[in-house]
Amino acid sequence: MSSDLSKSEREALKAIYRHTKNGREAHTGDLAETLSVSPGTVTATVKRLADRGLVLHKPYHGVTFTDEGRRTAVAAIRRHRIVERFLSDMLGYAWNEADRLAPTFEHDLPDEVEERIFMALNRPTTCPHGFPIPEPATDHIPEMPPLYELEPGDVAEVALPSSTDPEVVRFLEELGVRPGVEVEVREKHPFDGPLVLRVGGKDRTLGERVARHIYVRPLTRKAKTNGARCDEPKDRTASEREGGGDAAEEKEGTIV
Repeated sequence: MSSDLSKSEREALKAIYRHTKNGREAHTGDLAETLSVSPGTVTATVKRLADRGLVLHKPYHGVTFTDEGRRTAVAAIRRHRIVERFLSDMLGYAWNEADRLAPTFEHDLPDEVEERIFMALNRPTTCPHGFPIPEPATDHIPEMPPLYELEPGDVAEVALPSSTDPEVVRFLEELGVRPGVEVEVREKHPFDGPLVLRVGGKDRTLGERVARHIYVRPLTRKAKTNGARCDEPKDRTASEREGGGDAAEEKEGTIV
C-alpha cells in the first residue's frame, strides 16, 4: 500500500498527520517549517499525494486526508516508531537520538522486515519517547494529554517529544522525569501554578510551562500499600481489619 512512497512523501504524510489533529487543516507554510523545506517543495509533494488519492488540497486552502491517506500516514508513523525502538533497544541509542537516526533507513525497509523487527522486539507498545505504536491498518493514534492537564491523584506514564529542548531534557533527567517513568500528581497550585509530583519515591516541583510540553499516558489512580503502588483496594471486612497486616502508610510525597 505505502511501500512505493518516496521518502519525501512519507515524511510529508507524517507531518500532515501532526498538523491535522482535532479536525484541523495542514497549511503549506507550517508543513514547510516542520519538514525544513521550501513551501514550493511542499506544494509539489502534496500534489503528488493528491494524485495518489491520499490527500485533498484546494488552492489557498489547507491539506486534509482521505481515509486511505490517514491510514497510510499512521502506517508511516508506526514504522518510524518501530525503527526508533530497534535503535534504542537493540543498538543502544538514547531515546532522543533514535528519532534523528530513524529516517535514514526506515523508508527503504520492506514491510516484511518491519514486521520481523516488531516481533523480535517482543511487540512493543510504545516508542522510546513513550508515545504509542499504533496497531496495523488503523487510522487512529491515541491522543496523549499534556502533563499539566492532570489533577491531584492522577497517575500517568511520561512521554517526551523529540523536539524537547536539550536543556529541558537535562533538567528533567535530574528530576528523574524521562520517557516511560510513572509519575503521580500530588498537588496542583492555582492560577497556572506549579505541579507537585512524585517520581521514583521522591518529591519534586515542576513549573506550568515545562509541564505543558510533557505528554502522558494516564493510568488508574493508585493507593499505597507496604510502600508499593497497587490498585485501589476494596473495603475490607471487619475480620480482615482485625487480622492486622497493615503497613504504615507511605509518607506523603510530591513529584516535579
